Amino acid sequence: MGKTLKRSAAFAALARALAAGTRGGPSLGARLAALPRMIRATTRGEYDGGLRLALMAGATAYIVSPIDLLPEIPLAIFGLADDAVMVTWLAGSVLAETERFLEWEARRSSVIPGHVVP
Repeated sequence: MGKTLKRSAAFAALARALAAGTRGGPSLGARLAALPRMIRATTRGEYDGGLRLALMAGATAYIVSPIDLLPEIPLAIFGLADDAVMVTWLAGSVLAETERFLEWEARRSSVIPGHVVP
């Protein structure tokens, strides 16, 4: 039960961080819609986001995992701190990487495909 409550609080914090961080940039909907395209472009080798995506996947797995480095019960507030740090880092990473991907995608669509002849 405690882990479920922590997970929902972590996802709520992530949603708030994403919504707050989108002011002045691409909308939250555009960023979320870009995630599958970003993953696809990375797996095809077109986009260079592999390491960043792996780190974000690891952070997501840590947040939803029932195993914790710092357990909540004996450490009280310090046990929640590791999750808060992870959620904050993940939210910032998603914001930064989706913005970078959307910029890359916009630049890419303005390039005319062809071959460079020396």
